[in-house]
Amino acid sequence: MPNWSVSVSANSEPATTGKADQAAKPAGSGPGFSLPKVPFWAQIVAGLVLGVLLGWLARSQDITWLYTTLDKIGGIFIQLLKLAVAPLVFFAILVSITNLRKVNNAARLASRTLLWFMITSLIAVAIGITIGLITNPGSGTGLTPKDGAKPEGSGSWIDFLTGIVPTDVITPFTELNVLQIVFMAAVAGIAALKLGDRAAPILALSESVLELLQKALWWVIRLAPIGTVGLIGYAIADYGWDLIGDYATFTADVYIGCALVLFGVYPLLLATVAKVSPLQFFKGAWPAIQLAFVSRSSVGTMPVTVRVTERLGVPKEYTSFAVPFGATTKMDGCAAIYPALAAIFIAEIFNVQLGIQDYLLIAFVSVVGSAATAGLTGATVMLTLTLSTLGLPLEGVGLLIAIDPILDMMRTATNVAGQVVAPVIVAAREKILDHDKYNSVHGSPIDEESETREVEHKAAVPAAV
Repeated sequence: MPNWSVSVSANSEPATTGKADQAAKPAGSGPGFSLPKVPFWAQIVAGLVLGVLLGWLARSQDITWLYTTLDKIGGIFIQLLKLAVAPLVFFAILVSITNLRKVNNAARLASRTLLWFMITSLIAVAIGITIGLITNPGSGTGLTPKDGAKPEGSGSWIDFLTGIVPTDVITPFTELNVLQIVFMAAVAGIAALKLGDRAAPILALSESVLELLQKALWWVIRLAPIGTVGLIGYAIADYGWDLIGDYATFTADVYIGCALVLFGVYPLLLATVAKVSPLQFFKGAWPAIQLAFVSRSSVGTMPVTVRVTERLGVPKEYTSFAVPFGATTKMDGCAAIYPALAAIFIAEIFNVQLGIQDYLLIAFVSVVGSAATAGLTGATVMLTLTLSTLGLPLEGVGLLIAIDPILDMMRTATNVAGQVVAPVIVAAREKILDHDKYNSVHGSPIDEESETREVEHKAAVPAAV
């Protein structure tokens, strides 16, 4: 039997005609009616499908205005994400370092986090090298060294090491040099810890700014389904299926390698090391993984990554350190699997033989140099760093630039999954993981954010009398 009771505010008249009022209202009208809510994951899937269809239509029918529109939609979405990157990284790292003072054994947690970042990176790069040696991705493509071109920017160990320290405090933000921003934030965070209570006003301001940035970025994230239409549609319209066919083996290698890490290595570590349910992990972490696939930005996905990690039972104080740290340094897709396969691919095109020492160098670069990717879309800097270390021609980068956006989707999804896996493993081993929260997680934090906002809005609007 339906419940006809009506909540009454202190200043309203008693409700005595509830049934009559309800009966008098036409079906589908009034506050009791609402359109069915579409889950965020379903919105993303719909965006993917629509993007593919529109991209195919724009390319097959040569519709210039549709091609341009898809490009603009996707570009605006990425630009909105990038707007928040510099301040978000700075304040997230600063606050995360200072939050460690609230955690017992903070130094131990930080070192264990770094250790698991390195372990999973080594596993990922080993998988990338193995797949590359088995499949020979560069053979049979028809590509030659003449098809390559040097990238506009490249990475080297000298540039990497000297580029960490900025020449001023403004340029890293205007040029979006995330590695230098991380350096300045780390220095500021450590200095704040040393100052103690005297730094309290700065920390309070930093936490407020961080919340403001995350709230604004959350609004951008809600636009992801629309951004998906533009990004996927433009990729199909611009590159088409022919390009994927030319790089079929290499593309398959990257996707298979990432899938093995994402759906093989991570679940195995969760089940054996953390002793938690891998299925429950994906149930909780999937919103962040899905958004990473679309946005191709670990930093842009960071607010969702933080939320899903907390929902999986990792303490908030530890999450606020581990996730921002991982979003700028933990890159199993971009910095491990991809450069390993790309190095083998380019070596085969340029007819260069790689030896055991070269594969060891690839592993070394993947573990130590992963911060060079810095959570932004693309992994060109990391690839050039790997090629220069191996002595391979940098022109090889030009062979892969065209296919990069398609590869970057899977790489970034793997990156973000790893950024959640490591804190879960560390929290479980250190016995600070809330297993009840982990085992009961459901739904999407993006959907919950919308529902919370609706409830707050309804609470703020006076009820009609």
